[in-house]
Amino acid sequence: MAYATVTDVQARLSRTLTDEEIIICGTLLDDAAVIIDTFASGASADKKLVVSCRMVMRAIGDGETTGYPMGATQGSMSGLGYSQSWTIGSGGSNGEIYLSKTDKRILGIGDRIGSYSPVEEAVSQ
Repeated sequence: MAYATVTDVQARLSRTLTDEEIIICGTLLDDAAVIIDTFASGASADKKLVVSCRMVMRAIGDGETTGYPMGATQGSMSGLGYSQSWTIGSGGSNGEIYLSKTDKRILGIGDRIGSYSPVEEAVSQ
């Protein structure tokens, strides 16, 4: 079950998706829901909607031909040497859905250090 709709994604992109992108968007929204539920099933519906849209928008792109994918943190382009490179933030890649650092913060996950020791539990009893 997706937490956002194609209409939600279109509104955030401020453009109309093509027929092919609409089909892809629907599938990616379902995939995003599975990823979100794997890491943060207890997050609020509003947070799940926002993160779902952000994940899918990075994968679909903004429709611009700037040469840089959405979510890129660094990039470079050359002229006649036909060289192009970019760095995707938070471990994802172009066309892939992933949870960025901001997404994780929205959902209340990540950047937590902790441990569990069953030995200490047994000693305290």
